[in-house]
Amino acid sequence: MISAQEFIARQDRLLAQCLENSVCLIPAASMVTRSRDTEYLFRQNSDFWYLTGFNEPDAWLILSNHPRYGASYRAMVVQAKDEQAEIWQGRRLGAEAALAQFSLDEAFELSELEEALMETLQNHDNVYFALGENNAQDSLLTGALDALRQAPKASLAPHAIQDVRPILHEMRVFKSACEVAVMKAAGEISAHAHKRAMQFANPGCFEYHIEAELHHAFAMEGARSPAYSTIVGSGENACILHYTENSAQVKDGDLILVDAGCEYQGYAADITRTFPANGTFTEAQREIYALVLKAQESVLTTLGPGSTLNDAMMQSAEVITEGLVSLGILSGTLADNLAQQTWRDFYMHGVGHFLGLDVHDVGDYKINGEDRPLKPGMALTIEPGIYIASHHNVEDKYKGIGVRIEDNVVITATGVEVLTSDVPKTIDDIEALMKGA
Repeated sequence: MISAQEFIARQDRLLAQCLENSVCLIPAASMVTRSRDTEYLFRQNSDFWYLTGFNEPDAWLILSNHPRYGASYRAMVVQAKDEQAEIWQGRRLGAEAALAQFSLDEAFELSELEEALMETLQNHDNVYFALGENNAQDSLLTGALDALRQAPKASLAPHAIQDVRPILHEMRVFKSACEVAVMKAAGEISAHAHKRAMQFANPGCFEYHIEAELHHAFAMEGARSPAYSTIVGSGENACILHYTENSAQVKDGDLILVDAGCEYQGYAADITRTFPANGTFTEAQREIYALVLKAQESVLTTLGPGSTLNDAMMQSAEVITEGLVSLGILSGTLADNLAQQTWRDFYMHGVGHFLGLDVHDVGDYKINGEDRPLKPGMALTIEPGIYIASHHNVEDKYKGIGVRIEDNVVITATGVEVLTSDVPKTIDDIEALMKGA
């Protein structure tokens, strides 16, 4: 769990990187209507969660480094305590409790939001805000600024709106030891769920049955929700990269590709495993699977500080291209296929992405136009794959095979720490697990 002290330290680091005499405004998410008078399960805005760990809607965090406050000023605007609202919609913390719980200088109720914005914006040169993310929140800010500019002392209004995201998102790229621990827990929960899915799967079940087993396993270990829409693709459905229908009946002889991860204390896991519905890989399935695994293992053994995701991409592409040539799926020389990037017909996505509070987490992949070198504390996925749909001009035995293997890693001083190693991925280990179910 992330401590209260760490949240405060993050706020201090954000303020320290802002221009002098600035105020930062970070709004929370709002409830989203699902249909008529029902809402989706609330999910907090990732930036707001990163700075507060507060899981109520419509709140605002206000931070200032104005000299009049000394070192810093912290305030929050939260929903008011309301007996009737809490009967219908759930408990609220309220301003009085928020003041102490979050070590604030001031706490306001939501009805005081406009007044609080007007008060705290005054006499600042800059306001840091994520303009363009939410129209209603944009209107609240611009309305307060317009009111200040029209006041008799128009100089009270900030002169500029600065984008807070470049600073905040760069902070989020590098995970603390506590964040890594939470992400490792998310990886372990997700790994156990994948093992359960392998043990449950069988010809005749439906893809959504496997999805249900995964979500059940998440919840039973303390992770209420998946971090993203779960993918369970059997047979040729595995060749659809973002397949989420999960509606087909699994056939004997199918491979099943499962891309699923839980969200635990706000942090995402993202694991993909591919396994045979009947517990035994065919020869063709073994060949493609072994090639994807070889590509992933090649990357994991060399990834570390100073390398780049593009380095990893090209390394995995070379392993896969060499294998596809040796299997006769690609014709010509290895050099020609690499030069022409023919492998992209079968491996069309990147080798990985940043991971954290968002499954495709924030952060720049290039710095000044150059591929960004990886550094300790960065968390990412490594996920090579091969997808051979029925329209490809290959031997029939390979058609309809889709394989992806994905793990979550954190860059260390000497290499990587794999956070999702609890779920088997060698052919022998997968078959042994499924046969023992």
